[in-house]
Amino acid sequence: MAWKTTWLLFLLVGVAAVWTARPRTELLNVCMNAKHHKEKPGPEDKLHEQCSPWKKNACCSVNTSQEAHKDISYLYRFNWDHCGKMEPACKRHFIQDTCLYECSPNLGPWIQEVNQSWRKERFLNVPLCKEDCQIWWEDCRTSYTCKTNWHKGWNWTSGYNQCPLRAACHRFDFYFPMPADLCNEIWSHSYKVSNYGRGSGRCIQMWFDPAQGNPNEEVARFYAETMSGAGLHKAWPLRFGLVLMLLWLLN
Repeated sequence: MAWKTTWLLFLLVGVAAVWTARPRTELLNVCMNAKHHKEKPGPEDKLHEQCSPWKKNACCSVNTSQEAHKDISYLYRFNWDHCGKMEPACKRHFIQDTCLYECSPNLGPWIQEVNQSWRKERFLNVPLCKEDCQIWWEDCRTSYTCKTNWHKGWNWTSGYNQCPLRAACHRFDFYFPMPADLCNEIWSHSYKVSNYGRGSGRCIQMWFDPAQGNPNEEVARFYAETMSGAGLHKAWPLRFGLVLMLLWLLN
């Protein structure tokens, strides 16, 4: 009888672990654990220029939003002009990308843990609306760069990123022949271009009119609920097996 009691205790612990696992929807309205992010999102009435759409609920501070607009800012010491002057029409997309990364509280479904010195979390495969990617590529195709992956491989000896030895500067459309090549590859698959467009409720908008509300809230909610439902579907055989074992032990 003692062995049944022991098994019953183990079973109860297992059942509790399965039933109390944190649902994926808890990742709504959260900030990443990264270098400049706030611990929790909240109002920031004076967010700077392109970061201002997030002012009602932001993961970035006013100071971070200001630095996001500067060349070689203290945020990451990143030099946009590593192959000559980047066109202003192109640079505004990278500023907007930085604002989304630093300020958005709606990226929870795509947050992944990482073991990096400067951050503990990143986002991966965020479904970027196809129009946002297309326009980004079109506005940048005539600017110049020397790499396809901007997350790694730079020469940082000067204190900011420079092209590595033997990396030649070419137009963006040399390194990124198609829009998806740019959006998917440039930040190590932080984004994955969606087949959906703006207003669909199924893709993250880098650009939006805050007067119309933040459309990314609906998108995050949809994917969080989808992931939560998939998790429940995968867990039901284990739960069913635990119930059967419990009934057997009680008999």
